[in-house]
Amino acid sequence: MSRVAKKPVALAKGVELTVQAESVSVKGPKGTLSVAKPAGVQVEAADGQARITANDPALVPMAGTLRAILANMVQGVSQGFERKLELVGVGYRASAQGKDLNLSLGYSHPVVFKAPEGITITTPSQTEIVVAGADKQLVGEVAAKIRGYRPPEPYKGKGVKYAGENIIRKEAKKA
Repeated sequence: MSRVAKKPVALAKGVELTVQAESVSVKGPKGTLSVAKPAGVQVEAADGQARITANDPALVPMAGTLRAILANMVQGVSQGFERKLELVGVGYRASAQGKDLNLSLGYSHPVVFKAPEGITITTPSQTEIVVAGADKQLVGEVAAKIRGYRPPEPYKGKGVKYAGENIIRKEAKKA
């Protein structure tokens, strides 16, 4: 039995939850997000809280999943999410120009990444990238795509890594 689905989702100030037949949408100061509502799962909003219930015991795991997604959506439209990336390596640089991110990662050409709708990319310094937005899944996906252009290599640790990520280093071959 899921304990996650039993816990109500607290709606922050300025956040509206709208339940339709097929979907649930959350509107707040940072935008609007919606998710498909599975059949057999009910969502009720009252007293600044949203409660999720399942009609069938077999749908309780789906109710727990929907509750976790709704909690992330409420946090996203009220506070937002961000992921920080660091560039490690001589000559590795990043610069944000509007919705585009220009990366110099040691290739013969610059890598240009276009940010999707709802995502803002900033570069506080040449070796730092901050990906921010309301949708937690999209923020993580964009950060993973940027990291995928040059993942950190295990010998010198050069590449694009998440802030605070620990790179397991290998020892070089001995002659």
